[in-house]
Amino acid sequence: MKLSVIVPAFKLEQYIEPCLRSVLEQTVNFDYEVIVCDDASPDNTAAVIQRLENAFPHLRAIYKTQNGGLANNMKTLLSSAQGEYIAYLDGDDIALPGKLQKQVDYLDSHPDCQMVYHESDMFDSDTNASIKLYSQQHYNWQHVPARSGIEHLIRYGTYLQASAVMFRRHDHLVDTVLADCKIILDYPFYILNAGFLNASIDFMPEVLGRYRIHSQSFGAQTQRSSERREQSLNDIIAACQAASQFGVAKEIIDAGISHHQFAAALYFLFREQDALFTRYICASAANGDFFNERHALAFEHHQQPQKARELLA
Repeated sequence: MKLSVIVPAFKLEQYIEPCLRSVLEQTVNFDYEVIVCDDASPDNTAAVIQRLENAFPHLRAIYKTQNGGLANNMKTLLSSAQGEYIAYLDGDDIALPGKLQKQVDYLDSHPDCQMVYHESDMFDSDTNASIKLYSQQHYNWQHVPARSGIEHLIRYGTYLQASAVMFRRHDHLVDTVLADCKIILDYPFYILNAGFLNASIDFMPEVLGRYRIHSQSFGAQTQRSSERREQSLNDIIAACQAASQFGVAKEIIDAGISHHQFAAALYFLFREQDALFTRYICASAANGDFFNERHALAFEHHQQPQKARELLA
C-alpha cells in the first residue's frame, strides 16, 4: 500500500462527504486507502460515512460507540494505517484534484525529503470565498526556507496547514500524538513526526487543498474564548518541550516558547484583557531574547497596555 489518508470525524455531517469525496475521487497510479474514524458523533456523520463506505471500496471506516476525544481518535487512525506514506486530512477540509498524486510523486523523487506540504486556500464556508493563502501569507513566512526542519516549526509556528502534509511512515506513528494536549494536536503531531523522521520538510507552492473556516471550527472557537487561547498556548508549549527528546537545543525551544507567548500576549492585548497581556508578555521576555521589534516594543510598554495597543495597532 503506497498511501494512507487518515481522517478524524466528529459532528461533521455538513462537511464530511465533500471532504471524503475530495480524496476518494482522486486520479492516481498507486494503491491507497482512506481511513475515517467517527468518534461517536451524535449527529448523522456516521450515516454519511456508511453510505460512502458502500460506494468506495478503498474507504475504511471505524465507528466508535463512545467518544474518546481527538487524541484517542488519532491514535486509532494511525494504528490502522498501512501505507508507506501518511497524509492527514481534517474532516471539514478539501483536497483538490492532483494533491495525492503530486505529493506521492514528490516523495518518490526526493528520497532526501521526509515530509512535504503544499499551499492551501483558506476559504469562508458560508460564501466559498477565498480569504488568503495559508502558508505564503503566514505572518512568519519570511523566516521559513523552502526546505525547513523541526527547528523552524518550533521557532515559527504552524506555517504548514494541518491537511497539507504528507510524510513517510516510521516506527513511532502512535507516539506522535500528545494525549495531554486538549485543543492543539496538529502542531505537536508534526513536530513529533519531524523529530522521529529527522525530517527535511519541503514546500510545494501549488494550491492543492482548501482549509475551511466556519463558526464551529477549532480555530474559530479559540478566537472567541480566552480560556481556549490559554489552553492552546499550554498545548503549544508542550509541543515545543517535547522536541527535547530529539536533541533540539534548549535555546531553540526557549526561543519558540517565547515567540508563542508573545503571540498570545498580542491576542489578549487587542481584546483589552490587560492582565493576561502583561502576564504573557513578561513571560515571553524572561530569557531577554525578543522575536522582533514589535516584541521588544510590547514588552517595553507592558505596564502601559493602552500605549502598547496604540503603537502596535
